Amino acid sequence: MALVNEHFLKLQNSYLFADIAKQVNNFKATHPSDKIIRLGIGDVTLPLPEAVRAAMHKAVDDMGHKDTFRGYGPDQGYPFLIEAIIKNDYAARGITLEPDEVFVSDGAKCDTGNIGDILCRDNSIGVTDPVYPVYIDSNVMAGRTGIFEAGKWSDVVYIPCTAENHFVPDLPGRRVDILYLCYPNNPTGTTLKKDELKKWVNYALENDVIIMYDAAYEAYIQDPDVPHSIYEIKGAKKVAIEFRSFSKTAGFTGVRCGYSVVPKELNGFTLDGKSVSLNALWNRRFTTKFNGTGYITQRGAEAVYSPEGKQQVKALIDYYMTNAGIMREGLKKCGLDVFGGENAPYIWLKTPGGLSSWGFFERLLHEVKIVGTPGVGFGPSGEGYLRLTAFGDRAETLEALHRLNHTL
Repeated sequence: MALVNEHFLKLQNSYLFADIAKQVNNFKATHPSDKIIRLGIGDVTLPLPEAVRAAMHKAVDDMGHKDTFRGYGPDQGYPFLIEAIIKNDYAARGITLEPDEVFVSDGAKCDTGNIGDILCRDNSIGVTDPVYPVYIDSNVMAGRTGIFEAGKWSDVVYIPCTAENHFVPDLPGRRVDILYLCYPNNPTGTTLKKDELKKWVNYALENDVIIMYDAAYEAYIQDPDVPHSIYEIKGAKKVAIEFRSFSKTAGFTGVRCGYSVVPKELNGFTLDGKSVSLNALWNRRFTTKFNGTGYITQRGAEAVYSPEGKQQVKALIDYYMTNAGIMREGLKKCGLDVFGGENAPYIWLKTPGGLSSWGFFERLLHEVKIVGTPGVGFGPSGEGYLRLTAFGDRAETLEALHRLNHTL
């Protein structure tokens, strides 16, 4: 008899975005002629940059000739991409990395979900709340979260981020072993400045905490005092793993490419106190369960760092951030309390009239045919909020604000 991993049975009924899709599909079935504007799931809408497409086309041609054909590539990624990542994302900011500290993957979601494989089940975890659901669900699967009761997991330390504390989290009330930070933040669209992030690095150094730092939206940062990498903070290499993605930066949501950085200075410990390199463990896990990101995809990612690629990616980001600015101002004119949208492509808004997150979601869907994401789906501190994304089409974004202005 094959026994199942019963921790999977603790997961809530379905993934947040599957619940949203079900409600939207039910609405469409009964209102087939209504035009729905989707500002919920954070998928991009603009095509891949021309430089990326050209590089991928050439890579396809490479695969058609014996002398340039590529089979299995290096597990951690091709040197041409790793070198481009280090030069542009880190060396340009005064950060030194070695090539074998970078692991190219099929996306930050996979890496943040899989990184727990190298860590003991008995570790305690802390999350800023609201939080990207993958951080929680992957730890539920691993058996680290305890029992779900009253909207929270008993063994998870929730660190509230709300309007009341200006979305700047306080240090946790009790010690944790693993801490998840995402900045610019998904879902709130808010950021931490350097002095605030330094507080967390110092806390981790003093308490032997590992920080899982998700920087998937760093390319959207506009404020010069907001760090793009946690490694801009002194000592962070000793306590932090960083995750990056090309998905929202360069439109790779359907192509799939990201990377993680695991510094060699970062160690974990055995039960008897022996120090162990997490870089070595992640490399072992990586090479055992992953065969590497495809050559064609990695050539496309490399082109993101070309002069043409940088210019074209900037144009994508400017487009989405212009959407965010339009949404911020338009929603404020509707009388809503609005946060985010200045250093990230997400708008986090307070639901009006004391409505619950799902209540406001349903009102938007049924009255103005707009789809958002209920804030409570990101954690208990998300109740009373709704997330909208700036990744939509400009005309649809303007149409959505027009509808809201005539309804709210």
